[in-house]
Amino acid sequence: MQSHRVAAFFFPMLLMAGFVIAEDSSNHTRTYSNKLQKIENPKPILADYPEFFEPIIEQAHFEAPAIVNDKDADLHVRAWRFSYNARGIIEMPNHLKASETAVIMVHPWGIDDGQGWNTPEPNGVADFCTREKNHLSARHTREIVRPFVNSLRGKAACVLYSLPGNMDPIRQKLYRSFTHQPTEAQRKEGAIELKAKLTSFKYEGEPLPETLNLSEDVPVIDYFRQFPGLDASANFNNKGFWELPIPVTTDVDVHPDDVVIYDAAGYAPLRQFLKENGIRHVLLTGYATDMCFCRTTAGYENLSRDFNVFLVADASLATFPSNTTPRFAVNASISFAALNQLVTQVSWVKFEEAR
Repeated sequence: MQSHRVAAFFFPMLLMAGFVIAEDSSNHTRTYSNKLQKIENPKPILADYPEFFEPIIEQAHFEAPAIVNDKDADLHVRAWRFSYNARGIIEMPNHLKASETAVIMVHPWGIDDGQGWNTPEPNGVADFCTREKNHLSARHTREIVRPFVNSLRGKAACVLYSLPGNMDPIRQKLYRSFTHQPTEAQRKEGAIELKAKLTSFKYEGEPLPETLNLSEDVPVIDYFRQFPGLDASANFNNKGFWELPIPVTTDVDVHPDDVVIYDAAGYAPLRQFLKENGIRHVLLTGYATDMCFCRTTAGYENLSRDFNVFLVADASLATFPSNTTPRFAVNASISFAALNQLVTQVSWVKFEEAR
């Protein structure tokens, strides 16, 4: 994660009006009034699921005008961001057309979910890196992400899931992609092939090293070089583990029209697909908030260059090493992202028929 430094300047509280977003009327731009109204007695944000997310509490909250205000909007997404210069959280309503909105879930890996792709023993790592943490993530998916995605399916323009690697022959039969939609017969055939492929792998790597060679001069460097905190290589995962066809988890529902994004193809095909389907807005969910959610092909660092992106914060989990709960890790990751991203939550996304 990039380091962030606060410039040592003093600014007055920003209660400004008339800030110009853009000036070229030929591109249908508008002047946005960046007038901030202080919210008295603001409520904590992201407090709906305290088991998974430590609520965000900040002293100052401000209300701003809508940034997205589509004609005939039917999807209402309240969102917030944080500004050091404004000295607080800025909240605003947004009014989107669902027909121009995509719901994307980053890396719903089917690990330890009964499909056959399992955490290698005795010391292998994948996804949230232990079976217990993978199961906690799966429960979060079932209880929060799946209902959210399903509530928007049929209303939003499309639902997409991103996975590592390239489109291999097995997953090509299982999932719709940008260029291919399998038949029901192909899906059944792909499911049989997936199970055979995943269950035939030996999920067993090496044990922890019993001895390390440490120098007298820099033993700490030698220690971590030989025994790092995260080694997902063939040492502990067994050769070929990461070449297996990673499936979408069974904890979400994959409909025939849902689309799978393959990371190895890069961002350009994803951008083209979304543009060709008239997508302007993205509701982003998935894992992990501090890693794949921001930096992979369908992460917000890519998408926010071309689309109006809303991070559905409580539909995401960060990795949480050294802890039994993800609450504080997700809070920290989302709080940092909110410097340059709009953040929403499940209860703030509401669909109603346009009048």
